[in-house]
Amino acid sequence: MTGSQHIASDRETELLDAAYRYVLEHGLVGLSLRPLATAIGSSPRVLLFLFSSKEGLVRAVLRRARQDEVAALGDLRSADSTTRELWAWLAAPHHRRLLTLWLETYALSVSDPAGPWDDFAAQTVADWLDLLAVSLPPERATLTLAVLRGALLDLLATGDVDRTTRAVEAHLAA
Repeated sequence: MTGSQHIASDRETELLDAAYRYVLEHGLVGLSLRPLATAIGSSPRVLLFLFSSKEGLVRAVLRRARQDEVAALGDLRSADSTTRELWAWLAAPHHRRLLTLWLETYALSVSDPAGPWDDFAAQTVADWLDLLAVSLPPERATLTLAVLRGALLDLLATGDVDRTTRAVEAHLAA
């Protein structure tokens, strides 16, 4: 590996992290390279060079977002997590941007599977079911995932942590 390749790799990582932060703030729908490049101190030409295309950049940003999600799941799994701990993580205010991006990408993956978000929804379902399967049989894990996702959608739409938490608690008590 030459020095210039290593510098490009460092720059790519730097710009990817900045693009990820930008997408967390602004979302994917309507993402345009020019405003993104300006906001992160680059140019559309550099982004296209480093990521091959806008789609390549979006794929890289989504891989980065999924790394955050998988890392959080790994932390919960290693802490011998419970569904309550998982809900507490989902309901935490500082995860809202990541979860809003998750929701946007999940919907895009379902509605436009040929896009750069192609199998995001299926992968995230598998990730969450793996976590829940540690302590629940498959049918119960699927039901719990459905309840958590429904409560999360409601929470993201309304911001009502108390009501959605009570709903999750009612499910767990059943």
